Amino acid sequence: MFRILVVEDDKDLRELFCRTLEKNDFTALPAENADKALEILDSQYVDLMISDVMMPGMDGFELTRELRDADFDIPVLIITAKSDISDKQTGFGSGADDYMVKPVDLKEMIMRVTALLRRARSASEKKLTFGSFTLEYGTWTVTGAEGSLVLPQKEFLILYKLLSYPSQIFTRQQILDDIWGIEEDVDPHTLDVHISRLRERFRDNPDFKIVTIRGLGYRAVKNDPN
Repeated sequence: MFRILVVEDDKDLRELFCRTLEKNDFTALPAENADKALEILDSQYVDLMISDVMMPGMDGFELTRELRDADFDIPVLIITAKSDISDKQTGFGSGADDYMVKPVDLKEMIMRVTALLRRARSASEKKLTFGSFTLEYGTWTVTGAEGSLVLPQKEFLILYKLLSYPSQIFTRQQILDDIWGIEEDVDPHTLDVHISRLRERFRDNPDFKIVTIRGLGYRAVKNDPN
């Protein structure tokens, strides 16, 4: 049974969301604020988090950002009264996977939760084999002849994208949009830093190299065995 963390300071809403989840065969874990949510995440397994934004202390955007910074990759559904496009940009920029505006249709909430869990399960089952390397999507793990390495999420996603289509050129903007999302305003230099880290991590690997295509972007190519 999937375990859903519900972070909502309004007691009535928190109980309503939890009851609705329980009626739909989920296990609901209530938290009245971000501090309580972090306590639960530290001590229990959670499949998905639903979070309000406006709460005393740390708000929902800050909570989501803190989880992403700590490499928690659980799906996050933001539910809030804040409906401006700038608020949605902030929500997605903090690392949220979906966004609903109050008042919430409970049936729609369940549909969105189910879709996010299905997407997360599908992602976690994806694997890519390239030469002697296996990349496990969802755990961000790269396994080669010298053992396994868990990469930071963004580094893994860049490498997975490049190795999924060897020799194909991806523009810098394509990579930024795909990995960071079109909603997030990212300094293009951030991509250069991630590419440099990947090159350093895998500089001696026998299977591939990441090539810069000047003025365009990047591609991964198979190493010449000769």
